Amino acid sequence: MSIIKTEELAVGYGDKKVVENINIEALKGQFICLLGPNGSGKSTILRSLCGFLAPVGGKIFLKTRDISQIKTNTLAETMAVVLTDRLSPGLMTGFDIAALGRYPHTGFFGKLSQEDIEKTWEALHLVNAQDIAHRFFNELSDGQKQKLLLARALVQEPEVIILDEPTTHLDVRHRMEVMNILNTLTKEKGITVILSLHEIDLALKSCDIAILIKNNKILDYGPPEDIIQEDTMTNLFDIRSAHYNEFLGTVELTNDFPPSTFVVAGGGTGTRIFRALTKKGYGVATGILHENDVDYYIAKTIGTPLVSEMPFRDIREHTVKVAQKQIEQLERVVDTAFPIGSLNKQNIDLILYAVSIGKPVYSLRSRQECEDVYGEQAANVQTFENMNEMLQSFSSPEALTSPAVKATVGV
Repeated sequence: MSIIKTEELAVGYGDKKVVENINIEALKGQFICLLGPNGSGKSTILRSLCGFLAPVGGKIFLKTRDISQIKTNTLAETMAVVLTDRLSPGLMTGFDIAALGRYPHTGFFGKLSQEDIEKTWEALHLVNAQDIAHRFFNELSDGQKQKLLLARALVQEPEVIILDEPTTHLDVRHRMEVMNILNTLTKEKGITVILSLHEIDLALKSCDIAILIKNNKILDYGPPEDIIQEDTMTNLFDIRSAHYNEFLGTVELTNDFPPSTFVVAGGGTGTRIFRALTKKGYGVATGILHENDVDYYIAKTIGTPLVSEMPFRDIREHTVKVAQKQIEQLERVVDTAFPIGSLNKQNIDLILYAVSIGKPVYSLRSRQECEDVYGEQAANVQTFENMNEMLQSFSSPEALTSPAVKATVGV
């Protein structure tokens, strides 16, 4: 069932159009996200959808009715709004804030009935805010305040909730808690949620429909799995020093330093090493990674020179030789303590090759494990208990004379 529908909608202020040609439809129980950079028009669209701004052109329909023809009190019975405006409610408690949402149901004098009180407590429990109901609103954290604002929206008993940047200023715990609450409302209560976000990963993991907005126009509209891709995100946010990984839903800083460190990784053990070396200013090359390995995806996103092999395939002699040539040109080799299996056992030979040609080898394996894996050559491998200790042992960040090895080999 269609809850909100727009037809050739143009939004803005006065006669000035901010975004136009908006044709979207929100169904019952859908979770819809407006995603885009600051100033792209997300908030203007949301304020128009909830009736705070009159359309510059086109129409907005709420359950087939033109929203401009619906009275405010009637609209509040169907739609709740949570904007980014900061509240200064004086000495109002959390319960008082949540209970404000009952105003469409309380009559002329606004007195809470027993039913209103029960509905307020029900909403507070739904957002896990019952324990802060008697505390003053101004004394609470941003995350706690956001949950109370959600409770205020819920006690209206709406069919649609519109939120503008609900995760702004929240820590990780409260950000995930808010998104989980909204997901629950769509799935269990059938409430349609429309919100704006900056976080790509939250949109990908939470929303049914994403609307991509940039330069005051709609770039794309559809399921995030279909439209959120590396090139799309790079263009949407004008990312220059990082890349988006659509497989993992993460943004990674680009490592464009001349390579000096060859990282032998696999099974996810290289990811934190890649990030740490990038942060410290060390150029990285890596291999041999199978193309279904998580380290492969991270290394490719970061932009490091990468020696790879097809998934579920034994590493071939040719691929080993390519990796050996890269090792010959670089200053050091790092063993991430990658798990050893039948398909990647040649990576142990890479470590031994580095030792044989006199390259410093640093390992995050224990001394005993190194002896088990490398035998007599373990004496030539430096072991470290943690990554930071290992990084501190490196002589210096990039020597400008280090040769740049930029060949990416996939065979």
